[in-house]
Parts: sequence; C-alpha cells; structure tokens
Amino acid sequence: MASYTEGQHLAAMLLSKGGPLTLCHRPTPTPGPNELLIAVHAVAFNPVDGYQRNFGLFISSYPAILGSDVAGVVLSAGSAVAASAPPPGTRVTAFAAAFFEQGNPDYGALQTRVIVPVENVAPIPDAVSFQDAAMLPMAVSTAWAGWYTIGLPRDTKYTAADKKGVLVWGGAGSVGSVAVQIAARLFGFVVYATASEKNHAYVKSLGASRVFDYKNAGVVEEIVKAAKEDGLSIDVAYHATPQNFKETLDVVKTLKFVETGKVAMAAPMDENSPKVEGVEAKFVLNPEGLEARKEQFRFVYNDWLKEKLVSGDLVPSPKARVVEGGLGSANKALDELMKGGISSEKLLVET
Repeated sequence: MASYTEGQHLAAMLLSKGGPLTLCHRPTPTPGPNELLIAVHAVAFNPVDGYQRNFGLFISSYPAILGSDVAGVVLSAGSAVAASAPPPGTRVTAFAAAFFEQGNPDYGALQTRVIVPVENVAPIPDAVSFQDAAMLPMAVSTAWAGWYTIGLPRDTKYTAADKKGVLVWGGAGSVGSVAVQIAARLFGFVVYATASEKNHAYVKSLGASRVFDYKNAGVVEEIVKAAKEDGLSIDVAYHATPQNFKETLDVVKTLKFVETGKVAMAAPMDENSPKVEGVEAKFVLNPEGLEARKEQFRFVYNDWLKEKLVSGDLVPSPKARVVEGGLGSANKALDELMKGGISSEKLLVET
C-alpha cells in the first residue's frame, strides 16, 4: 500500500474504542492560519497512546488518530504563521495535539501527514536523526510541565555552593531523563536519580551526581545518607514512574529545609495514593487554558528546545528502538509498550 497518493495519505486509524488501529488512506488536510503541515518520518509511542486505543481516553468521536511524538519535514504553513517559524523543507520535531484535540484525525501523529500548531514545533539540526528527534516532544513537554506544576520558575539557577538537591525517581526513562537534564544543566541542582544498576552510568552522563538502584530495599536510607554526606537539602522531586511513590515522598520529607516539600508526579494519582505530612504531591499538568498552554509550548519548543538541540545541551534520550513494519506495526508497538518492562528505550515506527 503506497504511503501517499494525490490529495491523500496513509494513516493508522482507530475506528472504535478498544479496536485495533487500521491502515487507511484519508484526505490530506490544509493547515489552519497558525498551523504547519508536516510529512511524518518517525513516530514514537507513549503510554497515553495505549490508554486512548484501549479505553477511549480523551477521544470524543471516531474514527480517531492517536500519537503525539513526531519528527519529519515541514510541507506547508498556514496564512498567519510568522516568518520566524520553520519554513517548508525544514526538518523538525513536533508535539502533535492528539489528546488536546480529542482524537481529531487531522492532529494525531500516526499518519504520514499531520497538522501541528506552530508553537509545538522545533527545528532539528542535521546531526539529530528523525529517530532521536521523535523521542523528544512528549518527554520535553511533560518534564517542563512537572517543574511548572510544583511552581519552579523557568529562571531558577543555583550554584554548587547553594547545596540544593533534587530527586528524579526514574531517571533512565523518557520523561525522567529529560527532567534530569533540565534540573542539572539549566537549574543547577545537584541531581540524585534512581535507575536500574545497568543504567547508572547513562543517567550520570545526563547530569546526575549520584544514581541509586530503586530495587534496593534500603534505597531511601541510601539517598538520605548520601544527601547528608553532601550537605544537601532536597525540597522538590520529580517522580517519573508509576511505582515507588511513597519512597520519593519519604526522601523529601526527611531532607527538605522548607515547611512544605513538593513532588511532581507524572503518573495519575487518586484518593488511595500515598500521602506524607509536610510534602505536597501534584499530578503533572500543563497550564490551564488555551492561551497559557500556547505560551508554555512556545517557550518549550520554539525557544528552549530549538536552542538546546543546536547547542547540544540536550541529549535526546533514552535510546530509540524501531519496530519494523512502519505504521502497520503500530498495534504491535503499543501492545509491547502496554505490557510493561521496557527500560531506558522508547519504541517508534518509521513511515
């Protein structure tokens, strides 16, 4: 099946809740005034894609197209797109707005042509592959959203003399690896992180000062002991995995120098989630309201990510693993992702 015919393109469509993704041709849309049309070269997968496919999360009608993480080439721009935006022919990474658009087929990543709001796009240097670029959008957005959620200003800047520490639980994963880099290289925190022992050197290469094996029964005590040896306070933390939430709360409670410590939680929370006195935990969210979210994304993608990819200060992470078969392998990739057990890598397909 050809990936592109005149006026149409190939897509992996979700025809009904819980159903498999089905390959179809659909009309290629025209970008709105502040949008770009992108030729998709690679799409990376996130857990929310599986929840959308299996349970209809954030989908208002069918057929729908899922996916958020895209890398490709700009084909055309809307009438109001600024001259400073990536012009046609530019290689880009982009955060497709699938769940913000309730599954609207024009905006989901799993197709060979996708519409993306211009504020969700960053150009990528020639040295960055489409595979590596496709891993970034959701991870970068979620990492920044976590720091926003717990009230950490963008211009936060510490020095080693300040002895300010931060814990990133799950430092080898997609979101955690970006959170480590922002905390260490931009904010100036002394970063403690957790990861499997095999990933310790990798997480240290991203900027972590110390890395602890989350599988160890005494990991909380190890972190507390290390922080006291280093003379650190840890007032804030980023918890980037669904497990071991109580351990992060306990670390912050023990090591905080403020009245209320704060933890950004990337996985959903409910009334049964652990609670610890003196520590406030919040589920990671981008700013409420369309204009506030657009401003956040303009900063994240148009400014910060663009600059850091050029300078090399942001390392695309974790490792990309291509699931062979293009869009036709999207179900296979999602099935593997939702089974769990994937560590320090991100699944993607090439189109």
